[in-house]
Amino acid sequence: MDSQYRQFKNTVMEYYGEYGRHDLPWRKQQSPYHVTVSEMMLQQTQVDRVIPFFNNWMKQFPNWKRLAEAEQSDVLRAWKGLGYNSRALRLHKLAKLVTKEYAGRLPSDYDTLLKLPGVGPYTAGAIRAFAFNKYTPLIETNIRRIFIHHFFEGKPNISDTEIFEIINDIGEIENPRVWYAALMDYGSTLPKIIKYNPNTQSKHYSKQKKFDGSDRQIRGKILEMLLETKKVSKAKAFKKIGNEEERYQKIVDQLEKENFLKQTKKSLILR
Repeated sequence: MDSQYRQFKNTVMEYYGEYGRHDLPWRKQQSPYHVTVSEMMLQQTQVDRVIPFFNNWMKQFPNWKRLAEAEQSDVLRAWKGLGYNSRALRLHKLAKLVTKEYAGRLPSDYDTLLKLPGVGPYTAGAIRAFAFNKYTPLIETNIRRIFIHHFFEGKPNISDTEIFEIINDIGEIENPRVWYAALMDYGSTLPKIIKYNPNTQSKHYSKQKKFDGSDRQIRGKILEMLLETKKVSKAKAFKKIGNEEERYQKIVDQLEKENFLKQTKKSLILR
């Protein structure tokens, strides 16, 4: 390994040894199920918010079978408050598939994982690393931040392709489970250390859209009402949310398409 890369690796591992988040609940028991649930929950959601949801989820649905057998409404209820509810449906669908097609055992092959509901390139690589300790080159926001800081200082418009070139130059790392945990822990804290977010130099950087008044907020309000009553009139639901009936109807149509609910002319019914 090149001396520059060796020094980089030492920096990451020294930080992890001293400041690593070793007590995260999904690191205490790194079964394929625990890892997959945590990775789905952590998509676009901060660690501190995920921890209580993860712990409560494991009490209700401790394994693939229990999750597969659960009612969709119970799954959504357990996810309530975490946001991006479609992740819950994909996880529920995945549990049914793993139970039925793979005898309750999540596959470790990268290409097979990519075919599963809710599993993209990053999630497939993360599952392989944390659940099976198998190495796959991968990038997520914290990893991107570290590589930009250490190898692209001051350079704008950096693509992930450029970062992957560095990752591939470094080569396969032994014990990827620990390596990726170390990268993510170091990367999550880096902006506080250097008083700057290197991801603003990334070609892929974009600020998160405002939540208040967004379609995502309205989707959440509609589902929240249905989780309380299972059925609600459209007139009552739309009146409670606001006064943009045409916009709300489009959101309801999308929720029906995604299998969250079904609708009649006058009512919304939770699936």
